[in-house]
Amino acid sequence: MTEAYCVKCKEKREIKDPEEVTMKNGRKAKKGTCPSCGTKMFRIGG
Repeated sequence: MTEAYCVKCKEKREIKDPEEVTMKNGRKAKKGTCPSCGTKMFRIGG
């Protein structure tokens, strides 16, 4: 279960089609889309 804050909906939602990525500094993150409005979502991991 991966949740992130949607800026457009202004609430936490489940990420649709989460994809794990590595940022430039080496930290892991997940990115995907909001299931209700389709806006891109991003969640920095540990």
